[in-house]
Amino acid sequence: MAYEPTEAELVHLDRCVALAAEALEAGDEPFGTVLVSASGEVLFEDRNRTADGDETRHPEFEAARWSASHLTPEERAAATVFTSGEHCPMCSAAHGWVGLGRIVYVHSSAQVAAWRAELGIAPGPVAVLPIQEVVPGLRVDGPVASLEAAMRDLHTRAAGQVSGG
Repeated sequence: MAYEPTEAELVHLDRCVALAAEALEAGDEPFGTVLVSASGEVLFEDRNRTADGDETRHPEFEAARWSASHLTPEERAAATVFTSGEHCPMCSAAHGWVGLGRIVYVHSSAQVAAWRAELGIAPGPVAVLPIQEVVPGLRVDGPVASLEAAMRDLHTRAAGQVSGG
């Protein structure tokens, strides 16, 4: 079932989509993340940076690393991670290990895997798992239907870059 974000949450999710577009323009896969404090302050944002060959440079992983160095455990637990796509297992584990709070995503990992399959792109080397299978008990909200088409378009454009189109 789709999640209906608040107006304030939609601002952060729109920024995630914009960061995903920036990633695509830079030759990376389209993913973007914004880390927000309990008071609504944007603490950190990043986009995918895997084009150089380091496939661990996911923005969700970078947000976890940043939060471990800059926030107290209480601040991490109270923060929300907004992201264009549901965390992969690596990013979910990083999120859980540093004790970050809630996640809100635009599209699920299963959705992007289905889109990639429809576009003829082979699945990645890591299993597609819902965040809660990696971090049980974590509050996770998504997908957000109003932004799914924009993300699907970015992933379709990314597939064209992969196939040379």
